[in-house]
Amino acid sequence: MKIAITGKGGVGKTTLSALLSFQISAKGKRVIAVDADPDSNLASALGFSDIDKIIPISEMEHLIEERTGAKPGSSGSFFKINPKVDDLPDKVSIQKDNIRLMVMGTVKKGGAGCVCPESVLLKTLITHLVLFQDDVVIMDMEAGIEHLGRGTATGVDMLIIVVEPGMRSIDTAVKINSLANDLKVKRVAVVGNKIRKSSDEEFIRENINSIEILGFLPYNNNLIDSDMKGIPALSLFSERIEQILEKINS
Repeated sequence: MKIAITGKGGVGKTTLSALLSFQISAKGKRVIAVDADPDSNLASALGFSDIDKIIPISEMEHLIEERTGAKPGSSGSFFKINPKVDDLPDKVSIQKDNIRLMVMGTVKKGGAGCVCPESVLLKTLITHLVLFQDDVVIMDMEAGIEHLGRGTATGVDMLIIVVEPGMRSIDTAVKINSLANDLKVKRVAVVGNKIRKSSDEEFIRENINSIEILGFLPYNNNLIDSDMKGIPALSLFSERIEQILEKINS
């Protein structure tokens, strides 16, 4: 199963990515959790320690040069556009129980779309994870699906858009859904987050148009406390996440 999670900034993409990773791994399945958001904090949400020592793949200069034949930050030079990446899930991930974490990082020169060695390595790696990796892959993405090329997008089993009660979040979801349809993503669905009252849930149902809704997660002050302490908060939402997984698998 390959799941990409996106939505407007601050809606809870990382929280959902972590909760799904925990719930799936608790069933004995191996999970690769991919932090593909420039504002990377999936490691913290998953409860990894020494997160300040984690080096994003985009900053592994020796690795990038070794695999592409060119130094990071260089453009206009010759380099491999199909570098070897099949060993990287084992080589550059960090593991906790059944979850392996890979932090992609960002391409600082020219934006994420630049044709440079680091961007080529990241895109090739994501393609490998989606199309060829046997483990469950959960990708915490930026607001959009820029990391997914057309071929990769068709390999994703589901794109989950996290929304909160608010028109800006809804508008972002509608735009992402349109782009996902253009890229032929197999299945697009929504998870409502930060639900305080029934009217919040109804607002999302009424405005999300025809996108499938997997479920809703309530606003919970204890989640903030857990986040401040660096403690995973699966127990707060375990039943809701299990219901969402049942819909994903249906």
